[in-house]
Amino acid sequence: MKKRVCRSNKSPWVCLTCSSVHCGRYVNGHAKKHYEDAQIPLTNHKKTEKQEKVQHTVCMDCSSYSTYCYRCDDFVVNDTKLGLVQKVREHLQNLENSAFTADRHRKRKLLENSSLNSKLLKVNGSTTALCATGLRNLGNTCFMNAILQSLSNIQQFCCYFKELPAVELRNGKTAGRRTYHTRSQGDNNVSLVEEFRKTLCALWQGSQTAFSPESLFYVVWKIMPNFRGYQQQDAHEFMRYLLDHLHLELQGGFNGVSRSVILQENSGLSASNKCCINGASTVVTAIFGGILQNEVNCLICGTESRKFDPFLDLSLDIPSQFRNKRTKNQENGPTCTLRDCLRSFTDLEELDETELYMCHKCKKKQKSTKKFWIQKLPKVLCLHLKRFHWTAYLRNKVDTYVEFPLRGLDMKCYLLEPENSGPESCLYDLAAVVVHHGSGVGSGHYTAYATHEGRWFHFNDSTVTLTDEETVVKAKAYILFYVERQAKSGSDKL
Repeated sequence: MKKRVCRSNKSPWVCLTCSSVHCGRYVNGHAKKHYEDAQIPLTNHKKTEKQEKVQHTVCMDCSSYSTYCYRCDDFVVNDTKLGLVQKVREHLQNLENSAFTADRHRKRKLLENSSLNSKLLKVNGSTTALCATGLRNLGNTCFMNAILQSLSNIQQFCCYFKELPAVELRNGKTAGRRTYHTRSQGDNNVSLVEEFRKTLCALWQGSQTAFSPESLFYVVWKIMPNFRGYQQQDAHEFMRYLLDHLHLELQGGFNGVSRSVILQENSGLSASNKCCINGASTVVTAIFGGILQNEVNCLICGTESRKFDPFLDLSLDIPSQFRNKRTKNQENGPTCTLRDCLRSFTDLEELDETELYMCHKCKKKQKSTKKFWIQKLPKVLCLHLKRFHWTAYLRNKVDTYVEFPLRGLDMKCYLLEPENSGPESCLYDLAAVVVHHGSGVGSGHYTAYATHEGRWFHFNDSTVTLTDEETVVKAKAYILFYVERQAKSGSDKL
């Protein structure tokens, strides 16, 4: 095979007619241009059978081995009578395995001498396995990998999906075979819950090689059009779409059994712990669901309006006075803390002229104040720091370091009725943190830190390494996942 034009190694597609390799449409589009250049002008005459055969219309993704037809503008499920497409897949897999084996031999001595990057390390004098598994980058999919690794370390949430029974979407001759989904298939033929379950089961198995989540990614493409392609995406936006679609699908149920029923029977989460968002409760709302009280007061007549809003995460502004600070040790006033961001979110705020409140007593829009209270805290508190904001026509990044605690985040002072909470019922410990490296939302790179059985890991796509608390606390957090403390331990507070 030969590769030409831009020499990009992102999203390579091999033409099944001539074996040339070009980049996909979401890189520089040379694979599509190759198809277009191969078309024969058909002005004023009919296409002959010979001309039909030389059209370079079908290509294969060299990473996931999916087949695509540019003429149909869709993925191809069927093979030829001689099984030629499958033979190409097997050939590509053999090439990849050969390259991987050679690479593994070259790195073996290095890995044996490095306890941090190897699968074996010493803990308390004994050798143990590094059980974490990385996720392959399918072409700027680090945003997805960082979220998946973070969610896999939310134990109660992850265990629920791993314990679900497998859903067989195919039967008859296709049962047990891998399906390459097409956009023409109905939504009943794909299951986000099932592919999410399979991905979580593949992690923490102690595999020597990274897991490739292409099946999950193609389901994401099918049901979440915003994430089609290989361009960089916002990890927070992906997390919200993922949780929302998992929630909706879990309400629907499979094989006549509602997932909500399974939740009630198996999860041990009582009805009082559930927060309903868009219908019946699911494990998504039971774990991440909280409730805000939004108070608005008219400054003219004093009329107060209250409403309750369910949430799965809280998006916090980084206060403007800290936005020029970029590092923890920069000498320019105090360091911004997570508490500063939470206080900015919950403090009384006077709405500006563009947000005038429609007062029902005054019967017109008036100046008003707004304040948030947390009416109910979730089991897992997800905090999103708003690092990207629009200025004129550009979306800039706020690169300020925000200090956050690993243990003992105390949320009691933000509660509507703190007197009804126990002394330790509002304490949270950090489970995972997503970090964005780079300057823009459409560029850069995402990684995640997460704790598992008392050890901190750094997840960087295929690479997983042990790390320490000192490294974690220096990270410029983008999304923080805090888990409600269960046992009484420590008194550290934010």
